[in-house]
Amino acid sequence: MRAGYREAAARAETTRARAEAASRGREIAELTHIGVALGTERDLDTLLDLILTQSRRITSSDAGSLYLIEGEPGEKRLRFRLAQTYSKPEAPFVEFTMPMDRSSLAGYAAVTGEPLVIDDAYFLPPDVEYTINRSFDERYGYRTKSMLVIPMKDHKEQVIGVLQLINRKRRFEAVLATPRDVDQQVVPFSKRTVELVTALAGQAAVAIENGQLYREIERLFEGFVQAAVRAIEQRDPTTFGHSGRVADMTVRLAAVVDRAEDGPYRTVRFSREQLREIRYAGLLHDFGKVGVREQVLVKAKKLYPLQLELIRQRHDFVRRSAEREFWRKRAEFLETHGRKGYEQFLRTLEQEHAAELGELEHFMTTVLQANEPTVLPATHFEELLVLAGRTYQDLSGVPRPYLTDREVRYLTIPKGSLDETERLEIESHVNHTYSFLKEIPWTRELHDIPLIAYGHHEKLDGHGYPRGVTGDAIPVQTRMMTISDIYDALTAADRPYKSAVAPARALDIMDEEVRAGQLDGQLFQLFVDAKVFEPNA
Repeated sequence: MRAGYREAAARAETTRARAEAASRGREIAELTHIGVALGTERDLDTLLDLILTQSRRITSSDAGSLYLIEGEPGEKRLRFRLAQTYSKPEAPFVEFTMPMDRSSLAGYAAVTGEPLVIDDAYFLPPDVEYTINRSFDERYGYRTKSMLVIPMKDHKEQVIGVLQLINRKRRFEAVLATPRDVDQQVVPFSKRTVELVTALAGQAAVAIENGQLYREIERLFEGFVQAAVRAIEQRDPTTFGHSGRVADMTVRLAAVVDRAEDGPYRTVRFSREQLREIRYAGLLHDFGKVGVREQVLVKAKKLYPLQLELIRQRHDFVRRSAEREFWRKRAEFLETHGRKGYEQFLRTLEQEHAAELGELEHFMTTVLQANEPTVLPATHFEELLVLAGRTYQDLSGVPRPYLTDREVRYLTIPKGSLDETERLEIESHVNHTYSFLKEIPWTRELHDIPLIAYGHHEKLDGHGYPRGVTGDAIPVQTRMMTISDIYDALTAADRPYKSAVAPARALDIMDEEVRAGQLDGQLFQLFVDAKVFEPNA
């Protein structure tokens, strides 16, 4: 009989051991699964939510909170970063900081690096330094009972935060609505649970450090991009805000495309990383302007300011010379003929002088009108050619042209303020942008930024620049950016070389480009229907 008892006991022990082993195996598998999830998540906010959610789930905790340490040594504080309460989902969360000292549960764990296992938070031993803050319980009718407070330590054993779990339950789905529910469902945190959460907290600390590092890198890159945009805007103040507006509109259009349920783009989807890629491409699409001469970038008229000033000085010199010649002829007549016939001579001389001054003023008016970056009337073109053939004598008596060949070339630009050489120099900014951006060792998520920015002046029919590519050779991200870029260029009120176009007129102009096969009609329709061009779209 004793042998039978021993055999039964052995079988029971074996069964228990196997159950324990199976349970440990499931726990290890669960921790491994959670560890993989933590290791792949880069967004810090999502990561913190994942840590707290999984910690509550594997311990069957009703509530929990997460604190991160911030500040310099000697001035460190705890930031109450996240809270979850299964039984009180309506309770709002307000982030705040608190002293990192031994007076609070989280502060004590952070300072000492030791976990706290509390069976009933309302009945703490009288000799402890910490107390529980009951404000949440009193405000929302909650009852905090069992607690587990675990310091999260990195690979250097430095505490970077605190994980706090509240009210371990027999059943995770149970709702603690009444004191009776608390009495029946809440149990203490077991030794094994402490071990599990400690292991998870270690994984979480490493993941948080990585997440914080990733966020710092993102902030660093964001700062670089913003500095690059400011550098361009300082060189070309007339386009202040353009890059930001183009980036914002392109991202909004991408979001509209992502939601499209019909049409050729119904299967196109953009991830969060791709939207970041589109935004940065939009912000940096004009960075190549650093390779364009500043005087060309800001050229508002056909002539450069110095050129116009030289023409004004030349005009003033010729006018003063005419004045001197007028008085010289009067004096010469009086010296030669005296007063005889002087009145008739003076009337004729004054008429000739007035006609000459009028001609000079007309000359200057023609120059000023031709200098505007508008379409040059044929009559002005002919008058400029006439002026180009006129000469005057300098102080040495050497004949000089009223207008130099270069001045005539600029003033006879048919439309706009740039001649062909300057236009090509402006267009070269796209190549400069691509050359600059492709030198940056982009991450996989941002790898296509150079290519997206490279094509923002391309047209579907091949009449764009710099490569003249067509159709499918232009990525959809670039097509969206092209639409945003054109709209902003048309409606911008800060361009000195043109007047702003009303939004409705801008859309009409762009619609003409769609009909001409230059812009993507489907994307343009989404742009219009969703009013992407409105900041609050």
